[in-house]
Amino acid sequence: MNYKASHDNLTKIVTIGITILFAFICFVPLIIIEDGSTDRSPIFTVVTLISVYFIAYGFSTKAYQLTQDEVIIHRLLGNVKIKRSEILSVEIIEKEQMGWLIRTFGVGGLFGYWGRFSSSKLGGMTWYATRKNKIVLITKINNKKIVITPDEAEQFIADFNSHVLC
Repeated sequence: MNYKASHDNLTKIVTIGITILFAFICFVPLIIIEDGSTDRSPIFTVVTLISVYFIAYGFSTKAYQLTQDEVIIHRLLGNVKIKRSEILSVEIIEKEQMGWLIRTFGVGGLFGYWGRFSSSKLGGMTWYATRKNKIVLITKINNKKIVITPDEAEQFIADFNSHVLC
C-alpha cells in the first residue's frame, strides 16, 4: 500500500519563506559581481545556499509504502527501508506525548521535518515527516524510534497490523 505525505501549513510557510530568503540572498551577490567586483566570495555563498536547498529537497519525504516485508520511506536521494521483522510497535501519538522536542541534526520545516530529534519524554528519534500532526511512531526491537506522518495514519496502522497489502 502507498500512503501520501502531504505538507502541513507550517511546512509550506517555512518552505516559501526560505525560498524567498535564499533567492534574495543569492540575487544580491550576483549584482555585486556584475558591478565589476573582483571578489568571488559571493559565488561561494550562492553555491552553498543552492546546495543546502537542493539537499534538503532531496532528503525530504515524498511518500510511504507498506510491503509484505518492509516499511519504505520514499525520498529522491535514497529510500529508507525498515524491515517489519525489526519493528516492535507502530502507534499514533499526539504531540503532547513527546513533551519538549529539539532538533539535534536535521531539517525543521524546509520541505518537512527529517533527521535526528530529541524528545523530553521519548528520547532520541529519527524523523521522516512532512507535518507535525498525524504522527506515527515506529519503535524497533533495538528501541530506536522513527517518526513518519502518512496522511492516512489510522489506515497505515490498520494495514500494518492486518498485513493488508496491494
